[in-house]
Amino acid sequence: MTQPTRPELLGSFGMVASTHWLASACGMSVLEAGGNAFDAAVAAGVVLQVVEPHLNGPGGEVAILLWDANDGAAHVVCGQGVAPAAATIERFADLGLDVVPGTGLLAATVPGAFGAWMLLLERWGTWRLRDVLAYAIGYSRSGFPALASVAHTLHTVRRLFVEDWPTSAAAWLGGGDVPAAGSRLRNPSLADTYERVVAEAESAGNGREGEIGAAVDAWYRGFVADAMVAFSSTTAWPDTSGQRHGGLLSADDLGSWSATAEAPSTFDYGPCTVCKTGMWGQGPVLLQQLALLSGVDLDGEGSRSPDFVHTVVESAKLAFADREAWYGDGADQHLLDHLLSPAYNDERRRLIGPRASAELRPGAPGGSRPRLARAGAIVPDAGQGGYGVGEPSVQASGLVQGDTCHVDVVDRYGNMVSATPSGGWLQSSPTIPELGFCLGTRAQMFWLEPGLANSLRPGARPRTTLSPSLVLQDGRPWMAFGTPGGDQQDQWGLTFLLSVLDGAGHGNLQTAIDAPTFHSEHFPSSFFPRAAHPRRVVVEDRVGPTVVAELRRRGHE
Repeated sequence: MTQPTRPELLGSFGMVASTHWLASACGMSVLEAGGNAFDAAVAAGVVLQVVEPHLNGPGGEVAILLWDANDGAAHVVCGQGVAPAAATIERFADLGLDVVPGTGLLAATVPGAFGAWMLLLERWGTWRLRDVLAYAIGYSRSGFPALASVAHTLHTVRRLFVEDWPTSAAAWLGGGDVPAAGSRLRNPSLADTYERVVAEAESAGNGREGEIGAAVDAWYRGFVADAMVAFSSTTAWPDTSGQRHGGLLSADDLGSWSATAEAPSTFDYGPCTVCKTGMWGQGPVLLQQLALLSGVDLDGEGSRSPDFVHTVVESAKLAFADREAWYGDGADQHLLDHLLSPAYNDERRRLIGPRASAELRPGAPGGSRPRLARAGAIVPDAGQGGYGVGEPSVQASGLVQGDTCHVDVVDRYGNMVSATPSGGWLQSSPTIPELGFCLGTRAQMFWLEPGLANSLRPGARPRTTLSPSLVLQDGRPWMAFGTPGGDQQDQWGLTFLLSVLDGAGHGNLQTAIDAPTFHSEHFPSSFFPRAAHPRRVVVEDRVGPTVVAELRRRGHE
């Protein structure tokens, strides 16, 4: 057994894991001060908006899975906002667009992160608003050390900010210079925003729940909403289309939206029940991969052997083809029941042959005819596509960059949280000066073609890639996990879970994380410019040259 790259941490009081040490430390301090996992997750999640601004922001969204020890059940909190009422396919066609831009105001949906964090705090937390926001306010006001990846991102978009997005240049490039890695970054405008939200909430009174409700009102129907709408409707900025566009968000769009809670989608795999979001997100695609692999002897194939990688990749192609054909806001549970049924997966599994498939092959659950976006709407092989395009998870070279955040929390009471915040990153859209953050660009995930599961529709949620995970054993919470990575989230998450369950991790979570991972880019990307790379597989070189050579022999690129 190879020694893990980091120690596995164990404890009985509670634990917080996230993509930034300051967020993890803040969440842990909440647990140590008597808060529960939900209080800690909110505090850590809002801190991530401050210290990883290139990966998420207050104008973004979040998907949350949780286990409530009090009611003994798993729940999903949806913080994915909807398309504006004015966002129609016809409106984009009038602008000469057949793909939603990857940056700028035109791609904004209702920012759902704040509403979702507040729903988690109000319904399951115990702390007051001021106390959970204090950490984020402190780092915004006093500063935080700039990650090297923040400095790299700002270097990448410096010209865009200076020449085209001056409000972003003013917020992030003091004097026009890119801050050095490790230098102190501050965001006083964001601190002002959160402090005003707290002040208005407390002035409304009515206890903890009343304060949280008043904060939500300030965000979606008060001064924050006013600033977002004014900025969106009165300014136009260059985006990845090469044109200047304003936004479509209105006061009614913001005021009528609220975060929601629902039951998770689930699948039983071996001794575990895996919990994911509904089909408004890509979460069930991990369940579909498990359903396909349930009929395969993965132990017999050997972890990270050519047979293992080939089988998992070909299963992913089938599951993600179904994602393209069937997933979207409004897809019902009966459809997912078909997609996860033994009969359907026995039939689909027979499509896995000895060589890499070059086709995108969705199934026909319940006899329904699948429909994919027309080939002309997919860019076969695009380069970088422009400053700040999409979610820069993995370059064509395989180099991993920043993109999304993640945070997991467990507490001594038996509560669990798995949350994936993203969107509204500093390079997605021009900064709103009086708020200290920008709007997100999640509408780029819609297709501008009618009649598809994920077609742009006013008031619909784009099929998000945000995909936290919760695993139960014998009906009790066992593991919370997740990862950044856009379309890769439910591929990297799958290989991690298989490593934990099928032996590669040797019962050690860090060893399972260290196991070399891989993913397919066979299907259309969820991000502008919607590139697809048939048969392409990205592997970490630790799988070894023999495995790579055999994969190439089987037709994988």
